[in-house]
This record gives sequence, structure tokens and C-alpha cells, in this order.
Amino acid sequence: MREININGTKIRPGQKVNIELPIAKLPSHTLIDLPIFIRSSKEDGPVILVCGGVHGDEINGIVTARRILEEIDSGLDLQKGTVIIIPLVNIYGFLSNSRTFPDGRDLNRSFPGSKKGSLAGQIAHILNEEIIPQIDYGIDFHTGGRMLSNQPQIRVDFKDKKSRELAEVFGTFYIVNSKVIDKSFRKAAQAAGKHVLVFEGGESMRLDDQAIEEGVAGIKRILQHFGMIENAPEKRASIILKESSWIRARASGIFNSSIQLGDYVKKGQVLARISDPYGQVKVPVKSPSNGFVIGINNLPVINVGEALIHLGKEG
Repeated sequence: MREININGTKIRPGQKVNIELPIAKLPSHTLIDLPIFIRSSKEDGPVILVCGGVHGDEINGIVTARRILEEIDSGLDLQKGTVIIIPLVNIYGFLSNSRTFPDGRDLNRSFPGSKKGSLAGQIAHILNEEIIPQIDYGIDFHTGGRMLSNQPQIRVDFKDKKSRELAEVFGTFYIVNSKVIDKSFRKAAQAAGKHVLVFEGGESMRLDDQAIEEGVAGIKRILQHFGMIENAPEKRASIILKESSWIRARASGIFNSSIQLGDYVKKGQVLARISDPYGQVKVPVKSPSNGFVIGINNLPVINVGEALIHLGKEG
């Protein structure tokens, strides 16, 4: 039987173990621990990671991971394998309502990290050395940025056939072809031969019930797929998007969209208008192609060049 070892703590089959992994201290010298929850079945099977809050202001993923933990602890029968749950990875960002660390560094651009690097780099190093080697598969939960909403979607590199297969098992609204980003958690996992899906849904600093429900349902489908649980919500037929791009503002002003997340739009269709505060100038925002609205900027006052509408194309 496979034995998991995290920071010297051995988790044997059938155990439920909570680990508080020391990571650093605040300037006040208050110790910051990274809580990790391991739920293991007596029967051998895959090790699945569920993590949220890599960006500290992305709350939906934290709640999604917590929900799965609560369900397992309240009776969801884990029949085989192990689930490692890290609801909140970036505690520093969470405490300051920030995407990044105090020095402005993005944890998801800091992998594989370094034991003597920046604070973000040190946390990345811990995850790279202590967590990634233990897992087979993972789901990393994210949201859009501030005032940027995402329709629930799985982002995966279509060249990775196993991850593509698991994205379809997850079964949310869209599966988006997305190349692996350098120094990201997904890139580090890929380098170690692991398969990690990136879920996007909702926006930062705002709870989105739909995104949370889609996330919980998708996790259950993955667990059922590997025979780890018996039942899961019925699978949704995802729309496959081979490419995506943002439509950007050609002028500054007040942004007023006439479409919603999930809408199918056609080339040349007016999706929004940008006007000056006095009603003297109105600039239409037209769709450059047919596609699905998978992300939208909710900020009413925008500057030229800002991302407005994320369009996914079946291609």
C-alpha cells in the first residue's frame, strides 16, 4: 500500500490527518502555518489534490475546497485512494485581500521556487517539494480578477491528453485550450509528471454560488471517475473552445455591455458601447468573430487597452 509523507508526517491508509505546515512568520513574529487536510481510504488508489486560494483574494476556490472537506468529514464515503485538500494556499494574500504576497510577487509565477528565494518563492518551493511529489492529479481553483467575472471553465493544454480527458470528466460549462504558463503551479506539476486542471469561475473578492456548485460537482465527478466515491452529479456536456482572446477597449470612458456570461455572439455583433461622461461620444464594441462570452469586465469606468470581454472560439 502506498504511504504518503508530508514534512515528516506519514499518512497511512485509512487515516484522516490534519497537518499545519510551518511556512514563515509575519513581521510581528506570529507564525504562519499552512493547513493541509489528508483524507485517506484503506484501499489503495489515486492521490487527488484539491487546492484554492493560490491567489489570496480568490475566495470561491477556498469555499469550494472547504465544501468537499466538509462533505468527506460528514459522511461522503471515500472508497479508495486519498484526497489532499489545501483550501487556502496564499495565507498572506488572504489576510490583506490581495492576489499577491506582501512584496507584490505572484505565487503562481514563482514555481518551482527556492529555499532561499523571495517569500513567494519559498512557499512555492514547499509546495513543489512536499505536495507535488505526493499527488497523481490535482484541481487548482481560481477566479477572474477584481471586477472580472469568468463563466465556470476548465483550462487545460489540449496537448496533454490525460488532462483533456479529465477536463471532460469534470464537466463544467467550457473546456478552454490554455497553454501552460511558465513558473506556474500547473507547469511545476507537469514537470513532475502530474496532471493538474485549472478551474476558473466567478471573480475575486466575491462569492459566486454557481461557480462554487460547479466546482464541487466537478470534484465529485473526478472522484467517481477513479472509483473513489460511488455517486456524483450527472455530467454536463462541456463546450470545447480551441482558442480564446480578450476584446480590448479602443477608447476610455464608461463601459456598458449588452451581453452576459455564456452568451453566444456573432462576428460584427455590437457587444457593448463606450461613452464619455457627457454623452457626446459613443464607441461600439463589436465582436471580431463568432464565439462564447466566457469572461467579462464588470468595471464601468475603463481606460483604453483594458480587457473587456473574453471570447472563446470553437475553431
